[in-house]
Amino acid sequence: MTNPTAAELIARSNRLGADPKNTNYAGGNTSAKGTGTDPVTGEPLELLWVKGSGGDLGTLTESGLAVLRLDRLRALENVYPGIEREDEMVAAFDYCLHGKGGAAPSIDTAMHGLVDAAHVDHLHPDSGIAIATSADGEELTAKIFGDRVAWVPWRRPGFQLGVDIAAIKAANPRAVGCILGGHGITAWGDTSDEAESNSLWIIQTAANYITEHGRPDPFGAARPGFEALPETERRAKAAALAATIRGLASTDKPMVGHFSDAPVVTDFLASEKAPALAALGTSCPDHFLRTKVKPLILNLPADATVEASIERLRELHAEYRADYQSYYDAHATADSPAIRGADPLIVLVPGVGMFSYGANKQTARVAGEFYINAINVMRGAEALSTYTPISDAEKFRIEYWALEEAKLQRMPKPKTHQGRIAFVTGAASGIGKAIATRLAAEGACVVVADLDLEKAQAAAAELGNTDVAIGVAANVADAAGVQAAIDATLLAFGGIDLVVNNAGLSLSKPLLETTEKDWDLQHDVMAKGSFLVSKAAAKALIEQGMGGDVIYISSKNSVFAGPNNIAYSATKADQAHQVRLLAVELGEHGVRVNGINPDGVVRGSGIFAAGWGANRAATYGVKEEDLGQFYANRTILKREVVPENVADAVYVLTGPELSRTTGLHIPVDSGVAAAFLR
Repeated sequence: MTNPTAAELIARSNRLGADPKNTNYAGGNTSAKGTGTDPVTGEPLELLWVKGSGGDLGTLTESGLAVLRLDRLRALENVYPGIEREDEMVAAFDYCLHGKGGAAPSIDTAMHGLVDAAHVDHLHPDSGIAIATSADGEELTAKIFGDRVAWVPWRRPGFQLGVDIAAIKAANPRAVGCILGGHGITAWGDTSDEAESNSLWIIQTAANYITEHGRPDPFGAARPGFEALPETERRAKAAALAATIRGLASTDKPMVGHFSDAPVVTDFLASEKAPALAALGTSCPDHFLRTKVKPLILNLPADATVEASIERLRELHAEYRADYQSYYDAHATADSPAIRGADPLIVLVPGVGMFSYGANKQTARVAGEFYINAINVMRGAEALSTYTPISDAEKFRIEYWALEEAKLQRMPKPKTHQGRIAFVTGAASGIGKAIATRLAAEGACVVVADLDLEKAQAAAAELGNTDVAIGVAANVADAAGVQAAIDATLLAFGGIDLVVNNAGLSLSKPLLETTEKDWDLQHDVMAKGSFLVSKAAAKALIEQGMGGDVIYISSKNSVFAGPNNIAYSATKADQAHQVRLLAVELGEHGVRVNGINPDGVVRGSGIFAAGWGANRAATYGVKEEDLGQFYANRTILKREVVPENVADAVYVLTGPELSRTTGLHIPVDSGVAAAFLR
């Protein structure tokens, strides 16, 4: 049963975290002090409930709380060895834990435990950080809040910061909170409602002051020629640049991308001060840990051609990597963790928008959200004063903090397809849906492409939110429609790694009953459709320079001459040879091309449900409901082939185990001797 104090804390945290003006995703922490019972002695205990490491306030649940004995936590002050060894105190928090389970205590635990208040909130609001990063932040704090809010000079999060804030609260009895220089805010109260009210008052008071007293043009004049392009032109250019930028951002390790052309981004990029402010980087630790010290910003006007932009981006990327290496070399010590990669996580393109990157889509999207926070912070600071983030030396101390490194090492091992972006045609049902489901389960971002947009979106929603899968309309027989679907993939996830040509249909007819229209339809969808999809995807795959996979769902009919099936089997043979041809052509780019030859897959198949099953059943003289078993009985293994069997083959072919395999066709037919490859 949830303790009432913990329940109240969770409710407050969820309210605060639900509004991005209060704090960013996974940013900040909250706490409450109350009474529990010692399970050994039965005596009452003072306890601290605090949001644990890595949690998010907006979605916080009881399992995300760390629960500590307050007497033991406060007693740590007696053994605190000083700021030079304060990192050792994090391990000591484990000896203060109460009960089993719960989250690991965060670095900010001391702040919550040592401050003499029943309820404490530590948040990262844009308005508060704007004051915290102003050159005259201390003076502004006094002017805006009087003696109700104290100023805390920049100090890296840790035990000493908790000691400092506790002392400042004790010395300022009228204060309801403080501005943490370069960082954020902390507020407190005797009740949960009072703490929340004080947090919101600080946030809103700061925002109101910026609005009422700030300069109307904090980013300076507009730069002619750098304004946002019209939406259609803007998104077309973003799609044209996406593969290049993702390849650059993935030089050290593969990244998933996110694109934003929100006005807050494009307006910033069109401003006079944007280049200089971007070069200063972000300040709040939560910001730059996710966005890197600073972004890469393209220094060309909005109407620069795609070709010129790509050439300049490559040059700037080389400069960025050299600059980041210099930053690392300037601040690293003998015991610093190894450099984690020198590629940018934020790439800004004037007139177009922002590309952000991370190990998965959620991380990439959140990185972009954090940079928007940073833009808002810079706007507020420049409106009142001069934006002055913490120094690069301090940023390095946090970015390459031993505790941060330990947190990264605790992260679970990634799944086999994490960071890969898959495009699956005909994926709203049957084999395609099973493939999309399997790839998503293995960590891939999946684009469910189907002729029916509504069904595609519904199938994608079954896989998870838009960080996992999206649905797009794709008539694979139409070149413009295919390109639009690939562009949607590039904008949604930053690139493409894995293509599955699965879309298909069949009309079971003998030669003399097969019309020219029947022939053209099946060849348009499967032979031409696979060609168009592979061509559009290959352009992006080559531009990325990250290799990739193209899979054709062909058929045993590509080599087996079944009855009354001239058009279908001929187009499947066409697909099968496309595999061989493209394997040879794309191999130099690290792109593997392989095929899968299933037997008739009846269960869940859109093709069979649309009349193909009835026709094949009539051809073989069996009931339609017995067709799956009929196919199974004629195989060596006597087992029916289902969509998941084909999905398994796609998983294996595109996973790490067959990284040296290309031009292969894998039969998934339970053994049809007449379809053996030779």
